[in-house]
Amino acid sequence: MTWLTIVAMTLIVFFNRYVFLEPGVPLKIPPLMNKALRYSAPCLLTAICGPIILMDHGAIRSVPLNPYLLASIASVLIALRVRNMVGAVLLSLTVFYTIDYFI
Repeated sequence: MTWLTIVAMTLIVFFNRYVFLEPGVPLKIPPLMNKALRYSAPCLLTAICGPIILMDHGAIRSVPLNPYLLASIASVLIALRVRNMVGAVLLSLTVFYTIDYFI
């Protein structure tokens, strides 16, 4: 169910961003709506990933030994340091699976 939600939200965000923000599409929207759509991806990712990071089957995960929280903090630090998106994602996944394996 989680993967279905993530894929569905990805398709919705991609469709919205492509149709409304692609310069080649002849559809024009008001500037306020254009500005709001630029924040849609971070907002949706936060809404989807927040509960996954902090909750486990309806219960709050323990903070010191939460591999999801530790890996998300590491991912933010990696993304700030590494400017290549693919490299940052691969390194973040490696860090997550390493942390998850040892904790």
